[in-house]
Amino acid sequence: MKFRFQSSSSMKILLTGANGMVGKNIIEHDKANLHEILAPKRFELDLLDERAVDEYLRTNLPDVVVHAAGIVGGIQANIAKPVKFLTDNMRLGMNVILASKKAGVKNFLNLSSSCMYPRNAKNPLNEDLILKGELEPTNEGYAIAKIASTRLCEYIHKEDESLLYKTVIPCNLYGRHDKFDPNHSHMIPAVIQKLWNAKKQNLNEVDIWGDGKARREFMYAGDLADFIFYALDNFEAMPQNINVGLGTDYTINEYYAEIAKVVGFDGGFVHDLAKPIGMKQKLIDDSRLQSFGWKHKTTLQNGLKETFEYLKDIH
Repeated sequence: MKFRFQSSSSMKILLTGANGMVGKNIIEHDKANLHEILAPKRFELDLLDERAVDEYLRTNLPDVVVHAAGIVGGIQANIAKPVKFLTDNMRLGMNVILASKKAGVKNFLNLSSSCMYPRNAKNPLNEDLILKGELEPTNEGYAIAKIASTRLCEYIHKEDESLLYKTVIPCNLYGRHDKFDPNHSHMIPAVIQKLWNAKKQNLNEVDIWGDGKARREFMYAGDLADFIFYALDNFEAMPQNINVGLGTDYTINEYYAEIAKVVGFDGGFVHDLAKPIGMKQKLIDDSRLQSFGWKHKTTLQNGLKETFEYLKDIH
């Protein structure tokens, strides 16, 4: 599928993962109308097929590739299918990055994840901590795949400095076009769905995994899309690896409380201490982001409201 627009500053952008949450937010962004965005669906281009990816890049010759495709999910999905999260994400990254290099693409924006950082690293997590410690076991497979893609981009640029293959490391994301199935989604959409169901069923209480004291940083996906276009406009100045997030975090209990306000759930919470909680804290260091000159725009309250409205619209 192609989204064609005309502009004096237009670029031809190949966007992988255009049908995912990040991809759809990129396509919906106001600045998308300045560019020609190639957004092939899976039946049009299987990113796990190395030959197909090579042929697509040679045929279309984009000015820049934004690699947002990936097999993603919450803690339950990562625990249940570590082989898929490792192998499919590894193959996706290798195929797209190497095909872009072979096709002569000079600018490549790789989307990674803050799960690459060591589980016991001191917060906030800076970009130099990659491979400096043990990974969080509950999403290790996914993290290994993302580390491989990130390092490959570094190596490509090291061998040829004219090839700007750079990596964005977002914090946790939520927003429009998210997945709300508790078995496959991340924390915020899962909790929105859970508390909305509880409200409709007139439940007096819902469970929270663990003690709720673990801290997480969640950014609205529309803000990441805004960063992507800012980065493309300032690509040479962008660091090789850059965290993108809020620079602040909240406890799981605080997220539950804010989401309860948005959906109108006025019941109580009970903690299930037998359930896994993942890392105790995962807060990115936004020093490079601040120096790069970009800042998020959406508050937690507004982002939760927008996400809940989206959920109601699709039901």
